[in-house]
Amino acid sequence: MSIDIEFLKYPIGKFKIPEQVTSEAIAEALGKIKSFPSDLFKAVSRLSVTQLDTPYRPGGWTVRQLVHHCADSHMTAFIRFKLALTEENPTVKPYDEAKWANLSDAALPIESSLAIIQAIHMKWGALLDSMKPEDFKKTYFHPKKNRSQGLEEVTLMYAWHSQHHLAHVLHLAMREKW
Repeated sequence: MSIDIEFLKYPIGKFKIPEQVTSEAIAEALGKIKSFPSDLFKAVSRLSVTQLDTPYRPGGWTVRQLVHHCADSHMTAFIRFKLALTEENPTVKPYDEAKWANLSDAALPIESSLAIIQAIHMKWGALLDSMKPEDFKKTYFHPKKNRSQGLEEVTLMYAWHSQHHLAHVLHLAMREKW
């Protein structure tokens, strides 16, 4: 049996920026961002230490690293949102997520990152709810991508990011019959 590494990497497909972002797409993305903490908690709360330390694909992160990555990534995204809402196209700081996933805090129990995700998403959801359509047009400059990104794109991207990593956990649990 051959392993479809591309599917294991991108179980819901790669993120694609739509040509036009609608208010319906933003509303759907907001729902996914708000539900992510509880969806992730349900997916990981009953996993054993051994299961948490299982990579979701060959050569990939463990479930534990993935949970910690989501906390790191979503904290960073929330800060970038606030910068874009309060400054004119600020330049954000990129970071090496693969190196971050191998720092010592990535070995901690997942409860700390689940708590961070819960808190960040509560604040982020409130912020997103308060944004006017013109706020979603605000941008930040991402030097690694060498372009400005609008908050409407970033909102959709992080809704995708949430579902992307949730699918990693769910597909692993299904494959392993957990």
